[in-house]
Amino acid sequence: MLAAALRKRAWRVLAGVVFFAAAASLPFVTTPFYVRVGQLVLFSSALGLAWTLLGGFAGYWSFGHAAFIGLGAFAAGIFEVELMKGQPWLGFALGLLVGAGLSALAAAVVAWPILRLRGIYFAVAMLGISQVLAELNNNIDMFKGSMGLVLPRLSAFGLRPEALYFYLLLIATILITILAFAIQHSRIGAGLMAIREDEDTARMLGVPTERYKVTMFIASAALTGALGVIYAHSLGYITTSSVYRTEFSLNMIVYNLLGGIGTLIGPFLGSAIMVILTQVVLGRLLSIHMFVTGALLVLLVLVAPKGITGLVRALRQRWSAR
Repeated sequence: MLAAALRKRAWRVLAGVVFFAAAASLPFVTTPFYVRVGQLVLFSSALGLAWTLLGGFAGYWSFGHAAFIGLGAFAAGIFEVELMKGQPWLGFALGLLVGAGLSALAAAVVAWPILRLRGIYFAVAMLGISQVLAELNNNIDMFKGSMGLVLPRLSAFGLRPEALYFYLLLIATILITILAFAIQHSRIGAGLMAIREDEDTARMLGVPTERYKVTMFIASAALTGALGVIYAHSLGYITTSSVYRTEFSLNMIVYNLLGGIGTLIGPFLGSAIMVILTQVVLGRLLSIHMFVTGALLVLLVLVAPKGITGLVRALRQRWSAR
């Protein structure tokens, strides 16, 4: 299935390769500010793709994925600060495993009870889990959430810090994109889409719905936790409020809604629009920033209720009909 998908979508794969190759040149052709904007676009796109594994493919929208960003960030940070002093890169590499692993473990613990819920009940339950973890992190001294945690700074090849973290996020985004593409065009991807359309019917047809949902929930949590580790290092200093942010969870949904739910290009389009709009276009209009952003979001949803990819598909079908 994967080989056939690659042949059928060869031009899209080529476009993706060209996009990532062009993105790799960004730190050499622009200012540190725009490199930082590029970081945010990559981080947001990767988060959107990680969310898509469950929310886009299976239709289980999570309002609490920020829990895994914070869990991964603090797990790796405490591990590196307490156990890996003086070894920043080894600590970072192992910290990625610790952050992703602990996030996956937490997802596995809550998966069976919480995935029995559907729709808004699942979404709200995930929001509750995120809030509980944030409060625990903030009030238990050993987690250092209220005092904050200083993470080791990484350096390599003489790159400026913003360029280094840009490349780390670029690598992570490429890997997550490849994984999401492989899942989407596999047997499990077909099963997830059947779950999204009608879970009861999919179960009657023999789709192992529970196993597929749990697997994607754990995979999504692990990837989100790993991204939280990279994001924490890019900040250098983290507190509970800097990584357990509800807007992270909501933004993942917004990116997918704008770009197109259940597509791979959707998170890239949605995050690029939102980050450039908020950081570049409206960055100096602080007094009306939120008003204009909200108005434009409403306009985009009205014009393209199925996202930009859905709008393009509808226009293309209308053109073909003519």
